[in-house]
Amino acid sequence: MEQAAPCGKFPASKRLTLGGIRHIMRVASHIPTGEIKLEMGMISMIDNKKIHDKLLEVVKTENIKVDEMLRDHLYTKLGGKADFFITPTTYEEIQNVVKLSNEENIPFTLLGNGSNLIIKDGGIRGIVINLKHLDDISTDGETLVAQSGARIIDASRRALAESLSGLEFACGIPGTVGGALYMNAGAYGGEIKDVLDYAYVVDKEGNLVKRLASELDLDYRTSNIPDNGDIVLEATFKLKPAEYQEIKAVMDDLTYKRESKQPLEFPSCGSVFKRPPGYFAGKLIQDSQLQGTNIGGAEVSTKHAGFIVNKDNATARDYISLIEHVQKTVKEKFDVELEREVRIIGEDLD
Repeated sequence: MEQAAPCGKFPASKRLTLGGIRHIMRVASHIPTGEIKLEMGMISMIDNKKIHDKLLEVVKTENIKVDEMLRDHLYTKLGGKADFFITPTTYEEIQNVVKLSNEENIPFTLLGNGSNLIIKDGGIRGIVINLKHLDDISTDGETLVAQSGARIIDASRRALAESLSGLEFACGIPGTVGGALYMNAGAYGGEIKDVLDYAYVVDKEGNLVKRLASELDLDYRTSNIPDNGDIVLEATFKLKPAEYQEIKAVMDDLTYKRESKQPLEFPSCGSVFKRPPGYFAGKLIQDSQLQGTNIGGAEVSTKHAGFIVNKDNATARDYISLIEHVQKTVKEKFDVELEREVRIIGEDLD
């Protein structure tokens, strides 16, 4: 595994900017900018060497990467650098990083595999936490427990192996379990809230907390997890026993539908827009004759109009510009506002 860069890599002039602090903290905890109480003098004193030294006290050296290119870790293949890319291996390490960020006023952002996320080309300042090492999945009777970094597809496959029904809808969703809870992921008539029993999270103070599904305000592609500032550690699903072949038949059918209709041959951020009331986003885009439209390396898929694909080394700016063009065109033609399902975070490239 790649080792963290030596401290000498950090030039003394490299500082976290006030704008970067405000932006990431606003994204991570949804706190209005005016509520963030930070002084410029304090910010200027927080340089990367100090953060690195502090991180070494709470996270293993091999799990800290410096100036890490985020596009290398994301399903979309988009995004600039993270000042610090942390991949914890224990819940305690996550708690310690959260507490450190609070004590030192260091912004942090939680990142899954980015299957429904666009990170801007300027990257993310401060600490980025990725839970890819926390990917255990286990079963006990009719209960399935999956850690946040596990793929929800793999949770669905484990349920099949145990002849447990309820996660068939997730057999083609490319995100992580944590990401699935974050946005109440769903497909083909099923969604996370149908089967989630409870989750363990680290709250914004660094405490380990159990959250019942009923406490998460799970709704269409949303939850209160980002508003609460929680980091999902693991999820417990309540499933039902069923015949293996029946479960497999449903999953095979859904897989066929997905592979035949979605542009899986290219990186993408999945379904870009939420379904507007009374309409289908893909149909509106198709009827606007936008399929095949491209800006830079980003293109509205010719296979499924609801997808924008990274066809040729697209930048985040390409993607965002194309999204805005689609929204503007659909509004002009049909007077319908398309709301993004994909999230956009990070900073623009200077």
